[in-house]
Parts: sequence; C-alpha cells; structure tokens
Amino acid sequence: MRDLRVCFVGDSFVAGVGDPEHRGWVGRLCARSADAGRPLTAYNLGVRRETSADVLARWHAECSPRLALGEDRRVVISLGVNDTTVDDTSVEFGGVRVAPDSSVAALSALLDGVAGEGWSALVVGPPPIADADQNRRIGALDLRFAELCAARDAPYVSVFGSLAECPVWCREVATGDGAHPGAAGYQRLADVVWPAWSAWTETHR
Repeated sequence: MRDLRVCFVGDSFVAGVGDPEHRGWVGRLCARSADAGRPLTAYNLGVRRETSADVLARWHAECSPRLALGEDRRVVISLGVNDTTVDDTSVEFGGVRVAPDSSVAALSALLDGVAGEGWSALVVGPPPIADADQNRRIGALDLRFAELCAARDAPYVSVFGSLAECPVWCREVATGDGAHPGAAGYQRLADVVWPAWSAWTETHR
C-alpha cells in the first residue's frame, strides 16, 4: 500500500475551529480521500491566530519528524486571514498584522523550504469572513498568492470567491464568531478544495 503522509500547516481554519464535529475541512478531505481508495497519514498542524510569519517560523521543526519516513511526503499550506487583521499595535503597512509584501515573501519562503526537502506543496488560499473591509484585504491577498504560485508552478486553490458566494458558509460564519463556520461550512470548503486535492494526491512522487 502506498505510504502517503501529509502535513497541513496553517491557522485556525486548518485546525477546524468552530466545527462541532471537530473535523474541519482537513478531516473531511482526508476521509473522502480514504473513501476514494487513497488512504493517507494526515497531520493537522493548524494553530489559532497564527500569521504567515508565525507558520514560517515553526513549519520545518513540526513537519520534519512527521515526514521523516514515508515514500510520498507532502505539505498543504493554508494561511493569510490573520495577516489581514487590523492590529493597533502593529507597525506593519496599514495597521494589519502582516504587510501584503511580507505575506507573499513568507509563502515564497515556505514553498522554497518544502521544495528544498524534496516534498510537494499544495496551497489553499484564505477564506472570507463576516467583515467587508477585511474581506477586501483577504481577496487582494488571495490574488497575490495565486500569482506567486502560478509563477512558481505550485498548485493553488482559491476558495475566497466560491465561499463568498456560498449562503451556507456566509450564514454559519455570521451566526458564529464572525470568522469560522460550522460543520456545513467546512464541508463546503472541503468540496471546493477536493478537485485540486484529488488531482494532486493521485500523482505518485
């Protein structure tokens, strides 16, 4: 049997915060993959409130022992919403926690690091929340992430547009904490990611 091991690194959306079933999009994606005949060992390394800079600082130490063995080792990267949060204590551009240029640089460094280990990366873009002003910043960052990944020939899944138009996602985020959906919203996110994930994991490395 193929030994596929995948680390999912990122923020609270990766961790599945808000899901009463405690599966999030990561758990649903992996369960569907197993049902399709492609089982894997998944490591959820999502941390609440973390920015791209935070993930960059820790990803290698956390992924290395988990991907030390295995014939097919991969990393899914998903971050960005926390970068766009306005923080009065921030010295970054526009008062956000991480300036857009720095966010792009962090993602570029992450892709460099994953490639340097000989692993494959898939990037999932940041989703919308229940704040119109922040969504404008998230949407702009999503476009820049997509451009970077296209230039690097790295697979990128933009979820922002699909979820911004998804009534289930928007309703659950608005009735929740303003950022995270419930079980049905995470299912919608998993559905958006599935085609790219399926194509990515079908290919042996």
